[in-house]
Amino acid sequence: MGQARDVNFAARIGDWMMKVATARAGLGLMSIAALLLAGVAAQADGKFALPADKPVRNADPAYSKPAARSYPSRVYWGDTHLHTTLSMDAYIFGTKLGPEDAYRFARGETVMATHGQPARLSRPLDFLVVADHSDGLGAMQALARGERSLLANLILKEWHAKLTGAAAAGRSAFAAVQTESNVPAEIDAESVRKPVWDYITRTADRYNDPGRFTALIGYEWTGARGGQNLHRNVIFRDNAAKTRGFTPLSARTGGDPRNLWKWMENYQSRSGGKVLAIPHNGNISNGIMFPLTELEFGGPMTAEYARSRARWEPVYEVTQIKGDGEAHPFLSPDDEFAKFELWDVGDFAGVRKTNAMLPGEYAREALKRGLAIERQFGVNPYKFGMIGSSDSHTGLAAVDEDNFFGKHSAGMEPGPGRWSDAVGGRGEFIVPGWMMASGGYAAVWARSNTREEIWDAIARREVYATTGPRMTVRFFGGWGFERDDAQAADWVDIGYRGGVPMGGELSGAKGAPRFLVNAAKDAEGANLDRVQIVKGWIDAAGKTHEKVYDVAWSDAARRQPGPGGKLPAVGSTVNGAKYTNTIGAPVLATWWQDPDFDPAQTAFYYVRALEIPTPRWTAYDTATFSVKMKPHVPMVLQERAYSSPIWYRPEKRN
Repeated sequence: MGQARDVNFAARIGDWMMKVATARAGLGLMSIAALLLAGVAAQADGKFALPADKPVRNADPAYSKPAARSYPSRVYWGDTHLHTTLSMDAYIFGTKLGPEDAYRFARGETVMATHGQPARLSRPLDFLVVADHSDGLGAMQALARGERSLLANLILKEWHAKLTGAAAAGRSAFAAVQTESNVPAEIDAESVRKPVWDYITRTADRYNDPGRFTALIGYEWTGARGGQNLHRNVIFRDNAAKTRGFTPLSARTGGDPRNLWKWMENYQSRSGGKVLAIPHNGNISNGIMFPLTELEFGGPMTAEYARSRARWEPVYEVTQIKGDGEAHPFLSPDDEFAKFELWDVGDFAGVRKTNAMLPGEYAREALKRGLAIERQFGVNPYKFGMIGSSDSHTGLAAVDEDNFFGKHSAGMEPGPGRWSDAVGGRGEFIVPGWMMASGGYAAVWARSNTREEIWDAIARREVYATTGPRMTVRFFGGWGFERDDAQAADWVDIGYRGGVPMGGELSGAKGAPRFLVNAAKDAEGANLDRVQIVKGWIDAAGKTHEKVYDVAWSDAARRQPGPGGKLPAVGSTVNGAKYTNTIGAPVLATWWQDPDFDPAQTAFYYVRALEIPTPRWTAYDTATFSVKMKPHVPMVLQERAYSSPIWYRPEKRN
């Protein structure tokens, strides 16, 4: 009966259309009506099919350039390193927010922080990785609720009493947990961690909304040699169906990164999925994050190590709450901006830093070391792009200077005393709260906001780091760019068509390489001071070098390089917790050619873009809570962005 009614209805519509066509235009419109009638009658089952697409017209020049565009057209903002209450340390420090709270906050919703303050981002993020620690994943919750398999161990039974007793006991429990030799094996039992990993992967799938918000599945692997940090964030391209069957590797099975790479290889071969790792905080490794000749756990550098690291670790987290890791003034004494948010006192065990350790800790030096290792083994283990992320243990990816919720919830969320409280440290030193850096974020040039596109962009290194502000940075290298290209309306098309983007490689020199650079201020932030290109290279004797070039700057009419090529400071408008954008520039764009190029020397180039001076989070805290901090506490900073490098090699190797 239903089909008969549909056919009759179609016939009546067709009859009416035929009459209208006859009355208005005669046979021409009657023919159109007949075609429409045929289309309706052909879909008498109630379904309607659009006409088949016409063949693509390839013979004529393409008129719509965006229709043929295959490169990324926008940048996506995210955090690949956020901890929730499911991390052992975050839980013991009182954090109550879980993955769902973290996703809601990142999407722009208002969330109540652990200590009762409403928190919200000024703008939502585009993607997030909840990267809870694989060691003891969710174990503290199981212990607090009295999981029998855990309470059977007398040490854990004592922890249970501390965790469920007076609130002040959390600190002593934390001290016990952080001593690795005192952590019972039951904490990492599959029966404890597997259900938690199931929940994490399912929750990520539930909040993943392709095109609007990407929830990448991941975890943090906390490898170490004693107290020397070798941590990595492990990021999957895949959904829960593939990842949930692979409980994260605990670093307590062995802190050597090669153990992690084997686990990743096993995951890919068995699941058919894809995974990568992101090292971070070389500044707390006491010299072993970027080995040159001797590996982290002993033995000489090898070609196999170099190949494996290059394969599994395409980017490095260069800036975050525990300090900035781009450069250090001891390593780069001619770089006036190298002393920025340094956290360089020692490792997690309290062993103090020495200058001899610094070369194995900072990104710029690691990029130079990679050139030397490549010369010996034919592969560069440190050919990494650069991103930032928070490493917040509050469940809140909040890093704006005026909206900073700290490293963890125990005394580090907004309040009058957090600048002087201890944020961490052991042994010979304590790290005061004011040393926390309010940073950073990962900026990703991708074709769309999906797991696949975001992950692929990270894998190909088309990414950059910021210390928090959402500056837009693009960087291209090539051989044929002209000066006017930097100002052309279609300069991005020119960049992709005639060169490679950040993360790419140049070879086959045709004169000195030419670069296009464009940096635009955060729409809600400060103007730009300058854009620099940092170059590193290796000479014929195998010695590495570096040089920082100012390539574009604001207020050029009054600011010109002086003796030695030094550019005068941009000045400052900071007044307490306020500043104005009466200096600086909203956009800096330029063409630059390396004036010191030697086609026989392997080299890398990356962009550093600096804002004008602005108030630091400590200045905002001073104004908000009416506190007076010590004179040595910094109140002003110049936020910045670091692009992924572009490499030059004298000849292309397969």
